[in-house]
Amino acid sequence: MIRVIVADDHPLTMEGLKALLAREEDISLEGEYSDGESALAGIVEKVPHVALLDIRMPGLDGVAVAKRVTQMRLKTACLMLTSYDAKPYVAASLKAGAKGYVLKTLPPDVICEAIRTVSSGRLFLDLEASDLVASDPVEDLSQREREVLLMASKGLSSKEIASRLIISDRTVQAHLASVYQKLGARNKTEALLLGLKHGFMTLDQLLAPDQEEG
Repeated sequence: MIRVIVADDHPLTMEGLKALLAREEDISLEGEYSDGESALAGIVEKVPHVALLDIRMPGLDGVAVAKRVTQMRLKTACLMLTSYDAKPYVAASLKAGAKGYVLKTLPPDVICEAIRTVSSGRLFLDLEASDLVASDPVEDLSQREREVLLMASKGLSSKEIASRLIISDRTVQAHLASVYQKLGARNKTEALLLGLKHGFMTLDQLLAPDQEEG
């Protein structure tokens, strides 16, 4: 069961989300909040799998909440819920550590897909997110760097990647550091987004289940 909290200060949106999640057998709504401070307190108390956060809320906004969750290293994936698809909002969300974003205008099944995706440790990236990335050319990634980045996108730790590739944990970290440097990325989320933009991986690869799962 995927435990979710929702934070949104619009009553109609909240009621719609509650009705949507109630229909899903594998999703449990654990809390609902109308401002950022109470949402953060709820995340700290309940540590849900996913926090569905409106970007603009009274007090702490969704981006600030996501940043605090990242800084506190809580095991909650923040998924931004917004009516705004402008570059600054999406970029700020990703930089704060959010694992994805969904527009309120998207079909309900897409929102549920996003929740399931981020709860499994993967990113949910709308295709339009590629517009955030500059078109400047970047240095090519080696085949091993692409493999490491793709495995990291599945939520695998450095030790798990090292075990699968039969290399050391330190070598995995060196590959990731090289990927970040080549792409000009500050974290894994930005690296994945840039990897998509520049064709080092495809959306199908990113969203495909881990081949060794199960």
